[in-house]
Amino acid sequence: MGKHSKNSLRDWKKKLASFERPRLSTSVGQVVTSVGPFLILWVLAYFSLNISFWLTLLCAIPAAGFLVRTFIIFHDCTHYSFFKNRRANEIVGIITGLFTFCSYEQWKHSHSLHHATNGHLDKRGDGDVWTMTLQEYAGASVLKRVWYRIYRNPFIMFIIGPLYLFLISYRFNRKKATKKEKRHVWMTNIVLLFVVLVLGFTLGWKAFLLVELPIFYIASFGGVWLFYVQHQFEDGYFESGENWDYVEAALKGSSYYKLPKLLQWFSGNIGFHHVHHLNSRVPNYYLEKAHKSDPSLQDVPTLTLWTSLKSLTFKLWDEKSKKFIGSREIHRFIRG
Repeated sequence: MGKHSKNSLRDWKKKLASFERPRLSTSVGQVVTSVGPFLILWVLAYFSLNISFWLTLLCAIPAAGFLVRTFIIFHDCTHYSFFKNRRANEIVGIITGLFTFCSYEQWKHSHSLHHATNGHLDKRGDGDVWTMTLQEYAGASVLKRVWYRIYRNPFIMFIIGPLYLFLISYRFNRKKATKKEKRHVWMTNIVLLFVVLVLGFTLGWKAFLLVELPIFYIASFGGVWLFYVQHQFEDGYFESGENWDYVEAALKGSSYYKLPKLLQWFSGNIGFHHVHHLNSRVPNYYLEKAHKSDPSLQDVPTLTLWTSLKSLTFKLWDEKSKKFIGSREIHRFIRG
């Protein structure tokens, strides 16, 4: 057990219990100030096409920020943390999921698995970034090594990956999906197809794509980047078997991404990711207060915009050094 595990999960639940209570006025206000500005900026971006596409791109940047903020609302709803009422979470979650091209039930399932298995070497593969250990990579076939390198290539992961994930991958059901999950995926696809066809034929396909694609790409890129750096940093956490600990995984395997206040606002405080993993029932607007409530929550892996860039170089987890390593260390290990 690490230094944080002197407090059990039950102890942390008690400490953070006061932050679990969502406030209706704050939640409704977040929906209005996230979805509302997004729709306004989307319309402005469309009309700006008659002036200049550069002006359209200028509108797309803040619109993408509000879309990320809308995704955080969707994310909170999948944890049933945004409203006290379970049904309210489901309704708002389904609607905000449409904005981000996500099926509520599908995403809720994969993300709950991510929370339950974060940093567990024996349970990788569901709702996380594909991560091999150095030892696994050294013993892998040439084909698997090549495929892994392609997957972890920054161009594939952050340029192609976001659009593939949100536009293609989320359109299909997993093999063992429940009937409810399958129904949600196909209903989401049908509604999205209807909306896209209506907008495409009404506004013109060229205009629709020139507005929607930049906004959606910037937002999806931001979402993928946030998820990546929140779990792929040098002194991360991966353990197997009985050595794995939920509290340690939350506080050592989930970073505190210390962002400038504006980006923190647009990203819905998700940078306080260690707090979120410790107690997913805390709504996003209380994460910072929870973070400041206990010194132990501030003694965690901390990244800034600048230091997070180093995460791009990490390829494998080294079980011996308990660190992420890059290409140089990999070549040294294999050749040695």
